[in-house]
Amino acid sequence: MTTRRLAVFDMDGTLLDSLPDLAECSRDLLASYALPPISDAEVRGMIGEGVQVLVTRALALAARKQAALTGGPVTTLPESAQAAERFMAFYTPRAARLSRLFPGTEDALHALQAQGWSLAICTNKPERAARGILDTLGVAALFAAVGGGDSFAARKPDPRHLLGTIVQAGGQVQRSVMIGDMPPDWLAAEGAGCDFVFAAWGYGVTPPPGHSGHSAPLARSMAQVPVTLETVLPPDRIRTG
Repeated sequence: MTTRRLAVFDMDGTLLDSLPDLAECSRDLLASYALPPISDAEVRGMIGEGVQVLVTRALALAARKQAALTGGPVTTLPESAQAAERFMAFYTPRAARLSRLFPGTEDALHALQAQGWSLAICTNKPERAARGILDTLGVAALFAAVGGGDSFAARKPDPRHLLGTIVQAGGQVQRSVMIGDMPPDWLAAEGAGCDFVFAAWGYGVTPPPGHSGHSAPLARSMAQVPVTLETVLPPDRIRTG
């Protein structure tokens, strides 16, 4: 029996426009350390590699801004793991206050299921936070698996994160496609030997290089994803390399 095709989605910048909440919580974190705020646009460029990376980048930028304002030395920054815990204390209760699914997301997910696809999420966001957001937005039941940044021993761009998510969802890598907008997404897909579609509506700037130097397949909106995935991985094809 042929395994169902599996569409594995990144979360922030692909399924979810999470920038407003991430930016607000970043500013709350910085204020708690008496550091100046950073803009939504600045936070946008920090998203994609997990909470600790986001927090480390936000603290470093704010400290540089403070030094430029005061003419003094750069402030000694708090330990990153401790700061990440403080960030999550701000973020967890309000993770879906301003965040929304990108336009057309629910319709696209239902269309994929009607086409015979199973669905999963592979995100560097902590699993508890990811599941809480999906519950709040009413789409948790659509996904066979949610692989968070703390669900496995590795996280994107390590392919083991994607491979673990595929196994959890009951899929096979040859019958799976990763959809994402940032380098950790396509690097994980490349390392896993998995097809990839670039989410051109997301937070990423340029699509990744594809096989043989050609650009990777892309979708310009969530509404295009069902058609794009049918082209990338038709029902009767198994990717062999």
